Amino acid sequence: MGDEVPARVQGIYEEVLRRNPGETEFHQAVKEVLESLAVVLDRHSEYTEMKTVQRICEPERQIIFRVPWQDDSGEVQINRGFRVEFNSALGPYKGGLRFHPSVNLGIVKFLGFEQVFKNALTGMPIGGGKGGSDFDPKGRSDAEVMRFCQSFMTELYRHLGEYTDVPAGDIGVGAREIGYLFGQYKRITNRYESGVLTGKGLGWGGALVRTEATGYGAAFFADAMMKARGESFDGRRVVISGSGNVAVYGIEKVHQLGGTVVACSDSSGYVVDEKGIDLAVLKQVKEVERERVEAYADRVSSASFVSGGSIWDVPCDVAVPSATQNELDADAAATLARNGCRYVVEGANMPTTPDAVRVLKEAGVAFAPGKAANAGGVATSALEMQQNASRDRWTFEHSEERLEAIMRAIHARCHATAEEYGAPGDLVLGANVAGFLEVAEAVHAHGLI
Repeated sequence: MGDEVPARVQGIYEEVLRRNPGETEFHQAVKEVLESLAVVLDRHSEYTEMKTVQRICEPERQIIFRVPWQDDSGEVQINRGFRVEFNSALGPYKGGLRFHPSVNLGIVKFLGFEQVFKNALTGMPIGGGKGGSDFDPKGRSDAEVMRFCQSFMTELYRHLGEYTDVPAGDIGVGAREIGYLFGQYKRITNRYESGVLTGKGLGWGGALVRTEATGYGAAFFADAMMKARGESFDGRRVVISGSGNVAVYGIEKVHQLGGTVVACSDSSGYVVDEKGIDLAVLKQVKEVERERVEAYADRVSSASFVSGGSIWDVPCDVAVPSATQNELDADAAATLARNGCRYVVEGANMPTTPDAVRVLKEAGVAFAPGKAANAGGVATSALEMQQNASRDRWTFEHSEERLEAIMRAIHARCHATAEEYGAPGDLVLGANVAGFLEVAEAVHAHGLI
């Protein structure tokens, strides 16, 4: 971990490596948090005595199960399902389900671990968890996705409940999948328990702004970062990777705040539009037609498409990695810094490698970790739970106001905590320490369980 890290934190990390072999992403997430917590352990001996960090690094429950289903040709398929219920000190487990071929236990644990601190930062009464499957919905018919979701929920339902564990969507799990999952849960339990899943359709318990929440939230957080430096989005060039919900609605809110998003991407490559991404065209391509971003360049004369390559080669003032984990490496970070980038704001979960974070820090680029900057999605999920519990529905304007207030409060909390612990401006340390302290106090209050 480095000579500057106290031996007791090195020992905790080595124990995590020993107990969780081969789980690279989980190791990375734990290491990044532990490096921030050394200063906390210096001030709070009780966390060492009670092994608080070790307890938080160990999930409360890990569920792995078989998911058999039949495709349209009649062939039997077998996938693996996961749910890691990581920590319930602050409330019921809360975190998304990811359907993607890359899903394995290590990835689910990394996401769940991050979720614990992210959820704590929102100030909402929710614990942390994550789940998913190595099932790939891409190219599957609606009937195949429905059969898979029904089989998946037939096992998972027994572990869920509005006061126990409340999943949401993630990569590969959108409104369609949430609908099939909720239908099967309702069929099995004979309960219309709206609060058991979030990200639902608006006609049956969903909340306004939930679709936009993560992208909007990242933009609000970035705006708060700039305002802390006496700056704003006005006239800023912005690059946002990805073209899913986070990217699309991040683009929308950045434009509303005065910035210009000049590039976005998908797995095939990226598009550059110096006039600013035309959101109406992008939504038509990605949300309606489900085409690749190249189709955007085919329709917009001011845009060009680059196959493969790195979107981080595009000069910008603000970069928002919003696709997937470890997409922004040290070389890309060096390119961003060299081209004058001032801010990097994580819209996805851990999209920036540790080496890249170090490069950005050394170059003086302000950096916002995902557990703070992309907390808007889960914050709005918690607001959806509130509305379900009260059988209420808020307006879009009220929901957006609540989201903005939460995101600006998260920034203020991270900023203040970084200063309090001797690292002014270090939002990584601020987020990790603030989230940890929130969870640790609750863990101690509940006793040794």
